[in-house]
Amino acid sequence: MATSPTTATPPAPASRSSKLLIAGLISLTLCALAVAAYAVTRAQGGSAPESAPARQAVEKPIFVALEPITVNLQQGEGRGRFLHVGMALKVRDEKAKAQVVEFMPELRSRALMMLSNRPAETLQTTEDKARLAAEIQAELSRPLNDTLPPQGIVGVSFNAFVVQ
Repeated sequence: MATSPTTATPPAPASRSSKLLIAGLISLTLCALAVAAYAVTRAQGGSAPESAPARQAVEKPIFVALEPITVNLQQGEGRGRFLHVGMALKVRDEKAKAQVVEFMPELRSRALMMLSNRPAETLQTTEDKARLAAEIQAELSRPLNDTLPPQGIVGVSFNAFVVQ
């Protein structure tokens, strides 16, 4: 069964579809090149307006780790409880770090005194721990004597916190 020449549809011209394909590929290539050029320019920090303020270099944080502290808590329900806490003090600069390291025994003593005999119920929630971190920061930042400036402690981070 052969089809008659009058009922068969003639094939689409190949030149029109190949022109559309080539034009699409060229457009896609140009878009990819534009995106790549933009990414390279942004990575090199180029083409920033002169009036834009220069970005501040992010300072590397300085931490001083305290050895873990274990203290007795107030007795509740007839049994003894304790708190085991490890922390790091974030300081503002190297001078503050040197001062904190130099006076570490006194700072640890302050921390021990303020942590001992607390009720265990006041150390359970995230808010309780955040409040305690702020209290520790305030206590350890106080000047060690009348001639010294306050310690440059800007934060307290817990790396161990066990109430048992």
